[in-house]
Amino acid sequence: MEGIGPGAGALTWEKLGEGELGALGELAQACLGADGGLPLFGRTPLVRARLLQGRTLGVWHDGGLVAAVSVGTGRDPATSTGLVHPAWRGRGLGGRLLDWAGEQAGDADLLLTTESWSPGAETLFAARGFERTFAEWVLRHDLTDLPAVARPEGVSTEPVSWKNGSELFGTYSASFADRPGFAAPTAEEWLGELRDDDEYRPELSMIARGPDGAAVGFLNVIDNWIDQVGVVPGWRGRRVGAYLVASALRSLAGEKVGDAWLCVNDNNPAAALYRRLGFRDAGRRARYLRRRLSR
Repeated sequence: MEGIGPGAGALTWEKLGEGELGALGELAQACLGADGGLPLFGRTPLVRARLLQGRTLGVWHDGGLVAAVSVGTGRDPATSTGLVHPAWRGRGLGGRLLDWAGEQAGDADLLLTTESWSPGAETLFAARGFERTFAEWVLRHDLTDLPAVARPEGVSTEPVSWKNGSELFGTYSASFADRPGFAAPTAEEWLGELRDDDEYRPELSMIARGPDGAAVGFLNVIDNWIDQVGVVPGWRGRRVGAYLVASALRSLAGEKVGDAWLCVNDNNPAAALYRRLGFRDAGRRARYLRRRLSR
């Protein structure tokens, strides 16, 4: 979308569909390039999921898509994701699209998702009465510079096997149960999601065991993402998590992968660990909710 900056010509507002998927992807890539965020947002599946919900409105200028918003209705809250090209910000497009999204939501609460967060978007959302309910950092690790972490005494690791799926789920639950707001899935739901993900890497994912053979931590890898890392409460502070992450990075580097990624919640103390291991900030993603007070 080079050369898409403001110039002569009128803006055109149109409903969008599957035929505009490529243009929506280019818009997402332009925003990721300026703001950082979740790199998967530049890929077709997530572009479709976020920007081709039930109704999508786009803004065109001289044949280029400069802004868009999508709204999924039929449930409460309604959901929405919107983007404004970096060259077109500060001109009121975001506010007009956000107002349109609110109209489409009707009487439902409205949940905004942004995969390429920016300070300007946060200012706009706050001015329209939205409250941030979730935020996390997107972190990237250059695999040409690997951390060295010694194996904790008495700890062994092994690849994940579906034969010990119930143990993997139990370790996950024990690792996260004491976190505020933890919504416990069933084993069937959690394991089913992993099995259904074509990019899940059980051979790179790990369970860590203590001297007695009991599971004390786990790590899941999806493609080149460290998807989840957890350590049971009694084993925290012994560098089990650091060792699991460093081991996964070495495995990915051995496959000639150039970088590794993970996301970490704003209030998760593990963020400091990941940065010590060499991860660097690559943007943020967030959600915002506006409730309909009249109901």
